[in-house]
Amino acid sequence: QVEPPGSYQQDPWAMTDEEKLQAVPQIHKEGNELYRQGKEQEGALDQKITPLLLNYCQCKLQCEEYYEVLDHCSSILNKYEDNVKAYFKRAKAHAAVWNVAEAQADFAKVLALDPSLRPVVSKQLKSLEARLREKDAEDKIRFKGIFSQ
Repeated sequence: QVEPPGSYQQDPWAMTDEEKLQAVPQIHKEGNELYRQGKEQEGALDQKITPLLLNYCQCKLQCEEYYEVLDHCSSILNKYEDNVKAYFKRAKAHAAVWNVAEAQADFAKVLALDPSLRPVVSKQLKSLEARLREKDAEDKIRFKGIFSQ
């Protein structure tokens, strides 16, 4: 069956960033209407909001606003413990702020949930290890002789 444009609700993964941005007021309106009707369908609304929030987190990663990513991804994972994208984005944010153990734990969870992501996760872990080696070398130079005075 062919439906006319605008007569169906497009899945967030198939939307452009502009379409997602335009959908926010409608989602807000639907949420308010459901609340007024006493039909708080949190799950349905969350399913619409979560992809938008994950896209927002991706933007925040690119803007290097890592703590906001940590907060939002953690709130998603409190509701949806199997959200691979939230674990992956949170792992990247942890790695960026030197929370090494947390980053490794989140990357491990990504692999447990979706083993096909092994190449991507391996690349992220190698990058983290390289950054750690670089930081250690810089620290050795910076603190050389500090305790021998």
